[in-house]
Amino acid sequence: MSVSLEESYARCGRIAQQTGKNFYYSFLVMPREKRAAMCAIYAFMRRSDDIADSTANPAVALEALRQWRTQVDAAFNGGEATDPILPALMDTVRRYEIPQHYFHELLDGTEMDQTTTRYTTFDDLYKYCYRVASAVGLVVLPIFGFQDKAALVPAEACGIAFQLTNILRDVKEDAQMGRIYLPLEDLRRFGVSEDDILNVRATPQFLELMKFEAARAHEFYKKAQPLLPMIDADSRGTLAVMIAIYGGILWKIEQSNFAVFERRIRLGTTEKLWIVGKHWMGHRP
Repeated sequence: MSVSLEESYARCGRIAQQTGKNFYYSFLVMPREKRAAMCAIYAFMRRSDDIADSTANPAVALEALRQWRTQVDAAFNGGEATDPILPALMDTVRRYEIPQHYFHELLDGTEMDQTTTRYTTFDDLYKYCYRVASAVGLVVLPIFGFQDKAALVPAEACGIAFQLTNILRDVKEDAQMGRIYLPLEDLRRFGVSEDDILNVRATPQFLELMKFEAARAHEFYKKAQPLLPMIDADSRGTLAVMIAIYGGILWKIEQSNFAVFERRIRLGTTEKLWIVGKHWMGHRP
């Protein structure tokens, strides 16, 4: 059933508000048109993840993702938008001239979760992080607005920083699904076994490993900082909020002494609203 462009944007907004708390809070400080575009991008990401998570059978999930890719490609090529979020997504892509290949890289990353449960080196993990997170940053960069192509470099680093934070936060949940995203070369370096992680054993060696990975994430946050003044003034508040929220999660992980096996570490609503208020005041155009 086809939907109007207005209804498609409304659906994307509801999806972002209901399921994308970290992202949605950052969108609040954007102009209305840009906020709607960001919600369309988020809805695409959410739909892709939901399709991937709809079954425990990797082969079935891969086939569903390939069907979704076909739907998206058809819409890109002027065909019927068969999913209610696609009219808004296509309008956003056209309006902001977003390169389509980034959406393929996002889907490549989503498919990797169905085929890969271990990463031997950080270079291997970087490729995954680039696809599932940096590609998102490169998709939204035209919405943020930028003049200098040099902005692509810190935008890529920002995605890596966010995904490394997610990986540190979700070690337990990923282990319960048989996945270990921390590079195996790092496990060996610090004397941590795969069984330690799969059986959620917070050994002293595991804590040292986590400190090392957190320091690596901080390096990418530092590399991302030059992006802020490179984007349009009316988007800087949103980026500042996103960096503060994800950086805040990393800080809480560190402050808990990496108690990621005990609980899922997150920012509360009050903390997020405080961050939004602070950065809205600091980055109003």
